[in-house]
Amino acid sequence: MYSEWRSLQLIIQSDRGHMSVLHSYPSTVGKDVANAVVRPLGQGLNSSSVTSNESILKTDKEVKWTMEVLCYGLTLPLDGETVKLCVDVYTDWIMALVARRDSIPQPIVKEPNLYVQTILKHLQNLFVPRPDYAHNQISLCMRVLVAVQKLARESVNMSRETWEVLLLFLLQINDTLLAAPTVPGGLAENLADKLIGVLFEVWFLACTRCFPTPPYWKTAREMLANWRHHPAVVEQWSKVICALTSRLLRFTYGPSFPPFKVPDEDAILIPAEMDNDCIAQTWFRVLHMLSNPVDLSNPAIISTTPKFQEQLLSVSGMAQEMIQHPCLKQLPQIFFRAMRGISCLVDAFLGIARINIIRERLPPYGISRPRSDSAPPTPVNRLNMPQASNTMNTTPPHSRRMRSVTVTKATVKTSSGSTAHPPKVTHQTSTTSPLSSPNQTSSEPRPLPAPTRPKVNSVLNLFGQWLFDAGLVHCRLHNGMNRDGSMTGITTPAGLDVRRKPSQISTENMVANPLFDANEFPDNYEAGRAEACGTLCRIFCSKKTGEEILPVYLSRFYMVLIQGLQINDYICRPVLASIILNSPALFCSDLKGIDVLVPYFISALETILPDRELSKFKAYVNPTELRRASIHILLSMLPLPHHFGTVKAEVLLEGKFSNEDSSLHDKPVTFLSLKLRLVNVLIGALQTETDPNNTQMILGAMLNIVQDSALLEAIGSQTELSVGDSTHVSLKSHSRNSSGISMTSTGSSEATTPDSERPAQALLRDYGCPALHTDTASGLLIRSIHLVTQRLNSQWRQDMSISLAALELLSGLAKVKVSVDSTDRKRAVSSVCSYIVHQCSRPAPFHSRDLHSMIVAAFQCLCVWLTEHPDMLNEKDCLIEVLEIVELGISGSKSKTSDQEVRYKGDKEPNPASMRVKDAAEATLTCIMQLLGAFPSPSGPASPCSLLNEETLIKYSRLTSTSKNHFRYFVLDNSIILAMLEQPLGNDQNPCPSVTVLIRGMSGRHAWTMQLYHQPRGSRASQKAFVPEPHPPPKDDVGIKYNVKHRPFPEEVDKIPFVKADLSIPDLHEIVTDQLEVQHEKLKKLMAKQILYENALEKISEERLSKTVFPDPVTECIPPPPAQEFQTARLLLSHFGFLSLEALKEPGNSCRPPNLIALDSTLAGFFDDIGYLDLLPTRPFETVFIFYMKPGQKTSQEILKNVESSNNVQSNFLEFLLSLGWPVDVGKHPGWTGHVSTSWLINACNGSEGKEQEETVAPADTGGGIFNGEKKALYYADALTEIAFVVPSFMESSTDSSESGLTFQEAETQMDLLPSLLKQTPLTLELFPNHSENLSNSQRLSPTQKSKRLPLGRTVPPLGPETKVIVVWVERFDDIENFPLHDLLPEISTGVETTTNSSTSLRTTTSDKDVPVIFIHPLKTGLFRIKVQGATGKFSMVIPLVDGMVVSRRALGFLVRQTIINICRRKRLESDSYNPPHVKRKQKIVDIVHKYRNKLLEPEFYTSLFQEVGPKSLNP
Repeated sequence: MYSEWRSLQLIIQSDRGHMSVLHSYPSTVGKDVANAVVRPLGQGLNSSSVTSNESILKTDKEVKWTMEVLCYGLTLPLDGETVKLCVDVYTDWIMALVARRDSIPQPIVKEPNLYVQTILKHLQNLFVPRPDYAHNQISLCMRVLVAVQKLARESVNMSRETWEVLLLFLLQINDTLLAAPTVPGGLAENLADKLIGVLFEVWFLACTRCFPTPPYWKTAREMLANWRHHPAVVEQWSKVICALTSRLLRFTYGPSFPPFKVPDEDAILIPAEMDNDCIAQTWFRVLHMLSNPVDLSNPAIISTTPKFQEQLLSVSGMAQEMIQHPCLKQLPQIFFRAMRGISCLVDAFLGIARINIIRERLPPYGISRPRSDSAPPTPVNRLNMPQASNTMNTTPPHSRRMRSVTVTKATVKTSSGSTAHPPKVTHQTSTTSPLSSPNQTSSEPRPLPAPTRPKVNSVLNLFGQWLFDAGLVHCRLHNGMNRDGSMTGITTPAGLDVRRKPSQISTENMVANPLFDANEFPDNYEAGRAEACGTLCRIFCSKKTGEEILPVYLSRFYMVLIQGLQINDYICRPVLASIILNSPALFCSDLKGIDVLVPYFISALETILPDRELSKFKAYVNPTELRRASIHILLSMLPLPHHFGTVKAEVLLEGKFSNEDSSLHDKPVTFLSLKLRLVNVLIGALQTETDPNNTQMILGAMLNIVQDSALLEAIGSQTELSVGDSTHVSLKSHSRNSSGISMTSTGSSEATTPDSERPAQALLRDYGCPALHTDTASGLLIRSIHLVTQRLNSQWRQDMSISLAALELLSGLAKVKVSVDSTDRKRAVSSVCSYIVHQCSRPAPFHSRDLHSMIVAAFQCLCVWLTEHPDMLNEKDCLIEVLEIVELGISGSKSKTSDQEVRYKGDKEPNPASMRVKDAAEATLTCIMQLLGAFPSPSGPASPCSLLNEETLIKYSRLTSTSKNHFRYFVLDNSIILAMLEQPLGNDQNPCPSVTVLIRGMSGRHAWTMQLYHQPRGSRASQKAFVPEPHPPPKDDVGIKYNVKHRPFPEEVDKIPFVKADLSIPDLHEIVTDQLEVQHEKLKKLMAKQILYENALEKISEERLSKTVFPDPVTECIPPPPAQEFQTARLLLSHFGFLSLEALKEPGNSCRPPNLIALDSTLAGFFDDIGYLDLLPTRPFETVFIFYMKPGQKTSQEILKNVESSNNVQSNFLEFLLSLGWPVDVGKHPGWTGHVSTSWLINACNGSEGKEQEETVAPADTGGGIFNGEKKALYYADALTEIAFVVPSFMESSTDSSESGLTFQEAETQMDLLPSLLKQTPLTLELFPNHSENLSNSQRLSPTQKSKRLPLGRTVPPLGPETKVIVVWVERFDDIENFPLHDLLPEISTGVETTTNSSTSLRTTTSDKDVPVIFIHPLKTGLFRIKVQGATGKFSMVIPLVDGMVVSRRALGFLVRQTIINICRRKRLESDSYNPPHVKRKQKIVDIVHKYRNKLLEPEFYTSLFQEVGPKSLNP
C-alpha cells in the first residue's frame, strides 16, 4: 500500500533535535547550569502572585538559550527536582497553542508552532529509560502524555508542520520504550497502554484536522510492527479499529443495518467532526497498521526486530535463544487478542454483533463463538516453548500472482532437554464458559446476519488472508510415503512469503521442524487459531442465497476445516469446538462442494455427542452449547445419505493425514454407507443428552430419519448394502470411526493409541451390529420406540418439555407406515399407559396444571396409537390395560388393584386427578368406542358424523308433511339426545317395527334405523310372508258307531229290593186326584209336541250339515292380520330398559335429571339449539395459511400475487401443497374449510351440484391460488383432527364484491340450516351487520375478509381459542426477516376471532408473536431448510421440525403437517379457556335439557308414549 513511499525512520534516527549545546560540555557543567537556570523558571510557574507569574524571558534569544538548558535538564537523573521543573515549564509552554498565559514568554506566544515543535523534540529525552527512580519517571511521562493529549484536542492553530512533529514525537517515544524486549515491571510495561492510547487518539485528531501523508502511515506501520510483543498494542488497536468500524458502518450500510455498539470510552476516541470520507480512509489504513497479525504466532518474526537483535548481540550472540525470551511467552495471548479483534470486525460487517465489550485486559484464552457480545474467555494451555510459524501475505488471493512455495530449512541447532521436550501445563478449569453470553441464553436462537450485509467475497478480501493463515497456524501434515512430520509453513527467521493455497501445498517442499518432537504438538496458539476458524465458519455460513464465492476461498476454507476436524492422530479440541460452534448452518448454505466434509464432521460428532461429560471440552466451551451446535450440524446432515445414495463422498488430500501406508483412511465412500454412522451418532446423542432443548432437537431428528427411510423404502429405491459393506461400515468402521481418541490423556492436543476406546466405538458395538438392522426403516422405528419408551418412564418423566416432545415423537412414529411386530406397538402403548399411571400417582403437592397437561398429552398420544393401529385392541391384555388407564383417568383409581381386589364402579367415589384429565380420558374412551375400526366413516374422512339430520330424514320418509314435529325427543343419562322418527322411510318394505333414530352425543351425530325381528338374521334371509296354518279336514268314517241308550243309573239298581224307606215315598198314581190328572195329561201333551219339534229340528240340522263344505267360512276361526303400525319409540325404550320406574325418578340427593327425560320440541328455539349443537365440531380443527415469497419481495400484495400462476412459483411448491392434503370443494365440503361461514355444511349437496362442479374446476395454470378458500381448499383429516390448508391470493375489490355476492346467494340457499338462530343472542355474538364498513383499506382488499361472511340465518357457536399457523415458502433465505407478517394478518381470518359468549373471552386481534411461522427454503441440492419462529412458548420448542433442520422432499409434507398438529396441541394445552370438543357438546346438551325438558309425571309420561305425534297421513 505504501511501497512507493519512503519511510521516515531514517529521518527520525538522524534527527538531533533532542540534543543540547550543554551535551558538549562535561556532565557536571550541564547539571549545574540546568539546576541554576530551571529553578527560577519553576518557582515562577508555582508562584501565586500575578507579577511573579509573568515570564522572565522576554526576547527570542533568551528563550532559545533557556530551551537549550531545559533540553539538557530532561536528560538528568531523577534524584532531584530539575527534571520535574523542566517538565513543568515545557508542559506550560506548549499550551501556547491552546490559550495564552502570562507565564508563557512572548516569543513563544507569537510563534507557538515553531517553539512547540522544538519543545516536542526536547521532550523525547524524558522517555529514555533510567535505571533508578522509575516511579518518578512514570509520573512525569504521564504528565507529558496528558499535556500532549490536551494540546491535540484543544488546539485550533496547530500547523501541519507541528502536527507532523507531534506524530513523529509520539512514534519516537513509543519506539524508544516499546521496541525493546519487555522488562517485567519496567517503564515500558507501565506506560505501554497510555503510550499507544495517546498515539492513536492524537493520530485520529490529526486525520480529522490535518490528514497525515503516506510516509507517516508507512512509518507508523513499520514501527508498530516492532511493538507487537506488547499486549497493550494489540489491545488498543482492537479498540480503535472497532470504534472506527462502528462509525464506518453507520454511513456505509445505512440506519437499517444493525448498529455495532462499542463502549462510550472507545467511541470518543474517534472525533465527532471526522467526516465519512476521512473515516473510510482512516479505517483502512489503521486496519493494516498492525501489519499481518498472523506474524504474532511466529516468535521468529517478532524476535527479528532491531532492538531484539541489539539485546541479543549484547547478551550471548545465540540467535536461537532470542525466540525463547520471556516476553515472547505472551505471544499466544496477543495472537488470540488480535484474532478476537478481527473476529469482532467480521461480526460487525455481518450484522450479528449486538455489543462488543472489550474490557478484559488480554484475556488469557478464549475461542470464537456465535455470540451477541464478547464474554471473558477461559485460560489456555500453553507450552513453555513458543513455536515459529510462517510469514503471510495480506494481499487477497485473487489479486496476487501464483508463486511457488520456497521453504528453506532453518539452520538452527536442535537443543535437548526443555527445548526439545518442553513440559506441558495442565488445563486451568474455568468457572464460566466463554459461551455463556449475558445477551444470549442457551435457548435463544442465534441472531441472523443482516440482510444488507456484504458478500462473502468482500469480507474475505479484507480479512480472508489473515484468517486462512491463522486457521492453519502450526498445522501438521503427514507424508503418506516417508511419514516426514512437517509443520505447515515453518520459515527461517528472515521470513518468507508463504501462500498456502490448497493447490500449492507440497509435502516435498515442507521440512521437519527441529523444535518439536513427534509426540509433542504445540497448543499454545490454539486460542487464536480457534478464533480464526470460528470466524471463517461464521463468514461462510452468512452466504446469501444464490451468492457466488470464489473457488480459491472455498478450497482454502475446506482445508482449514479438514485440518481443524482432524482426530486421527491428534485432536485440537479448542479448534474443533470453535468450528462446531460456528457451523450450525454450514450444510444449509448451498456451499459448493461442502458435502466432501461430511465424513470429517461425522467423525467430529462421533467424538462429541456420545461423550456424556465432555470433560476435556469444559475448559474451552459450554458443553451444552457445544452439543447443541453438534446436533444442529447433525440435523442438517441426516437427509444426505438418502438424498445422494450411492454418490461417493470424495476425500481431499487423500492419504495426507495418515501415518499408515496400508490404512483405509480418507478413502472415498458412498453417502449411503454413512447412514449407519449418522444414525448411531443420533442414538448415542439421545442416550447421553441431558439438556431439554438439545433432547427435543434429537427427538425431532429421529422422526425425520425414520419417516424418510420409510418413504424411501415405500417407493422401492432403497439401495441395500452388501453384508461385507455393512460390516465394513459398522464394525470395522470408516477411517475416522476407527481412529481412537484417548479419553484419559491430558492436554487439548494429544496422540492416541489404537487400543484406546471412545464413546462412538462403544456405541457401534452396542447398537450398530447388523442384528438390529438399524439401516432399515423398521429397525429404526423399533430402535426409536425402545429408546424413547425407556427414557420416557425413567429420566424424562419429570421434565415437562422433554415429555411432551417424546409423546409427540411417539405419535409421529405411530403414523409411519412401516410394518413392525405387534409386540413393539404394544410396547409403545404400554409405556404411555405406565407414564399416565406414574404421573397420576404422584403426591398431591406435585399436581399442577403442567403435570395435568403432560397427562392430557399422554392420553392424546394413546388415541393416536389406537386409531392408527386399531387391531391392537383385539388382544385381550392390551385392551384391558388401555381400559384400566381410561378408568384411572375418569375415576381416579383402578377397579382392580394388584392384590386382585375388585372395586366396582358403584362402590367407588370419583376422584379424578383433574377435570382436564377426566375429559382427556373420556375422549379416549369415546375414541375406543366410536372411532376404532369405524374411521373413515361412510361420510368420508371429512366428517366422522352422519350427514343426515331431521330435514333429510323427513324428506325421504313416507310422510306428506315435512314438519320436524314428527320426531320424538328424549335424553338419556343427561348426555345423549335421541330424535326418534316412528314412521318408516320410503324405501322400507318390511312390515316390522321400525324406528329411525338420530343420536346426538358427545362424539357427534349418528343416524340409525332399527327394526324389530323375532327371528335371527339367518332365518330372515329365507323368510316368506306370514300365512296361518289351516284346521285339518273332518274324518267321519273313522271307527264304528253304536246306538247306546244312556241311563242315569246302572241296570243293577232295578234288582235291589225296596226297603221301608223306599216305600215311604208314594208313587204318583197313588196320590193323584182328578184335578191333578187333568194337569198331568196336559203336561204329557206338551212334552210330546216338544219332542216332535226337537226331532224335526235335529233332522233339518243334519240335512243342512251334510250339504255344507268344510271348513265352514261362517264358523271357521280366522287369525288377525299382522300389524302395520307400531309405537316403535315406546318399544325401543322399553326393550332397552329405559321405561322402568327407577329410570324416570329424580335422583334423591342430586341435581341431575332422571336417566330418561322427554324434550318438548314445540317450544320456540328448540330446533335452533339442535342446529347449534350440530355446528359444534367433534374434532379439533386447525387452519394453515400458505404463502409464497419470491426474492426481494416485501409487500403483502406482491406475495399474494405470486400464487396466481404456476410460472411464478417453483414446481416443488405445487408438489408440496398436494402433499399436505387433498383438494375439496368448499361448497360441498362437510368439514372445516378454513372459515366458519363455509364449514360443516350438512345439506350442501342439492340440485345445483352439477352446476357447481363445472364452476369449481381448477384451471390448469395455477400457482396454488385456486386453494384460497373461495371455492377450493386443501384438506387433511384423520380420526383425531382436521386441517384446512388455505393459499391466500390477491383479489381486486371490485371483482371481489361481485363474486362474493354470488357466493352469498348460493351459500344462503345451500346452508339454510338455522333459520332463526340469529335471534338467540345469549348463545352467540353475531357478526356485526355493518362489519365491513368498519374495516381498514387493507382488510377490505382481503379475500378472506371480504368474501367470507355468514349468510342470513346462519351463525356459529364460539369455537375458540384457535391456533393459526403460517407456512412460508421463501426462495431466498435472507428474505425471512422482511416477511410482512403484520400486513398479512388480515389474510388469515377464519371467522373464529369474532365468536364469543358470556363465559369465554377471546381476543379479536392477533399479535405477530402469537402466530407460529414455518419457513421453507429450497436448497440447490433438492433438500429443504427449515426456519421456525413463534412456535416456542411455555412448553419450549415443538417437534419434529426444529429451527435449522434440513429435510428431504419426500418427508417435507408429512413433517410440516405433523409439526402443525403438534403446535396446535401445545397451544391448546397452554390455553386456560380451551375445552375439548366433546366437553363443549356435553355442555350444550345439558343446556338443551335445562331449557326444553318436558316435566311430566310418570302416568303422564307413559300416556304420552301411546299418543301419536304429528299428522299421520301417508303417501300413496
